[in-house]
Amino acid sequence: MSKCDFPGCTEGSFIISRLSPDGFLVSTGNKAYSFREAYKRFGYCEKHHDELMRSVWNRVRESDGKGDDHVAPTAI
Repeated sequence: MSKCDFPGCTEGSFIISRLSPDGFLVSTGNKAYSFREAYKRFGYCEKHHDELMRSVWNRVRESDGKGDDHVAPTAI
C-alpha cells in the first residue's frame, strides 16, 4: 500500500482522489479525452481526504477568491 500524498503524513492511502494536497485539480499535461486522463490522481488517508473535501466545499461556498486560474472541482 502506498502512503498518503498529504505532506508529512505517513498513513496508508485508502482513497483515490483527483484533488491535489492544495485542493485543486492538476492537469496531467497530456491530450485527454476524459476526466480520468485529464487530471492527476492522488491517494489519501481518510483523515486528510475529509479535510481536503471540507476545505474545497468551504472555498466553493465563499464568494471571494474565485479569480484564480484553477479549475473548480465542481466545474467538471
